[in-house]
Amino acid sequence: MLNRHLLAYLPVYAAQAVVGFGSVIVFTRLLTPDEYGRYMLLLAGAALIGTAVFTWLDAAVARHHARCEARGRMPGHLFTAWRIYGVLALVSVLLAGAVIALIPMDPALRTACAFALAYTVIRSGVTLAMETRRAARQAGRFSALETFTLAAGFGLGVVFAHAGLGAAGPFAGMALAGLIVLLIEAPIHLSRARRDRADAPRAIAYFAYGGPVAFSLIFEHLLSVGDRFLIAAFMGEAAVGAYSAGYALADRSLSIIFLWLGMTTGPLLVAALEHEGREAARAVARRTGALMGLLGFPAALGLILVAEPAAHWLIGAEIAGEAAGIIPFIALSGLMNGIMTFYFHEAYVLGRRPRAMAAVMTAAAGLNLALNLVLIPLMGLTGAALATVISYGAALSVCVIHGRSVFPLPIPSGDWLRAGAAALVMGAAILALPDLGSAPADLFARIAVGAIVYAIAALALDAAGCRSQLAAPILLRLTGARA
Repeated sequence: MLNRHLLAYLPVYAAQAVVGFGSVIVFTRLLTPDEYGRYMLLLAGAALIGTAVFTWLDAAVARHHARCEARGRMPGHLFTAWRIYGVLALVSVLLAGAVIALIPMDPALRTACAFALAYTVIRSGVTLAMETRRAARQAGRFSALETFTLAAGFGLGVVFAHAGLGAAGPFAGMALAGLIVLLIEAPIHLSRARRDRADAPRAIAYFAYGGPVAFSLIFEHLLSVGDRFLIAAFMGEAAVGAYSAGYALADRSLSIIFLWLGMTTGPLLVAALEHEGREAARAVARRTGALMGLLGFPAALGLILVAEPAAHWLIGAEIAGEAAGIIPFIALSGLMNGIMTFYFHEAYVLGRRPRAMAAVMTAAAGLNLALNLVLIPLMGLTGAALATVISYGAALSVCVIHGRSVFPLPIPSGDWLRAGAAALVMGAAILALPDLGSAPADLFARIAVGAIVYAIAALALDAAGCRSQLAAPILLRLTGARA
């Protein structure tokens, strides 16, 4: 089942890869460094507001779906979720809209803020619908709609930015694409929704579970994007653009892998625990952790080794040099963040201890803030990147140790050692290549050689059971043919 779901969700994360890299390539060239920095600051702010206002509901919907489905309470579950979303959306538009209208700011910034607000509210509705689909294990529909949202949002954003909307352009495109999907999905969910007597207690229960999760995610976001506000204060919006471009290039490469694995297996973990028990959930978790090492280790090391050619080819020339310097730091922090968020945080989800997870992330965000205040004035963008590495390392260590007392997830140390060894072989092969002179040629040569060498080494070592996984279908066909 796990492999089937991973394949079903693959188009979404392939689209995320294309859109993620495309956004860096196109918007760092289409927008000025100041405009790109402003866009990234607003994107970070929109993510924080969306997390604070809406994400608790998404978390509750994802966690309670399987239980409501098993007990025949799905109509009430949907009614409660969408009623809460409607109230939150209306209040957000009224309050944030008033703030945008009344606070003095230049017209371009006001326009960008308005479109960022529209995107945040619309995207939250789309996320609610997609979380419901994902929790119901409707991978095909989730994949199709989410892929459309990503691709159309990026394409329309490019059109609007090119038309002169500046930093508002990407938000306008994403908002319009999200609105199309929301107009398709919301009526379907609402037609199945029915109010019942448990509506009010259910809403309270959802907030009791989702509130601490959202609180934790707020500090996760602060940990990953809070440094941009400090960079803006110390160094200006153009520096934010350079930092964000390098950060996006490295972090997006890794987050796509971990999102694909984590978002696919999350519902399977919850369903296994609810329907089959703890050992079934642990079995799914072990396989998930092994796959994270198999894909995450070579991706992180590869990014570190190709940082220079990747930055100079993919990022606008005005900020490419500064961006290249932080990519190795962000690759390392992205690996730690992915394993922590999409693997070890599941201990707190399965163990129903979101408050403990929130406490860990609050402390990590506080550490990151303190380090940034010290290191940015001393080391500039490198200081911000180093602060990120230290903060994620501390948070991961706490989650590994403390999470075992909440829900003891298996640590696939053998699989991770084999994947790490294969990645080191890959790294040696990449370092042995001569410099080809041209950034695109050098980048593609290193990626191709690294991928081939890693595949051979991983198969030879049977990292994450990849050799066994490939051999099983062949043996099945051979035995079937003989029979």
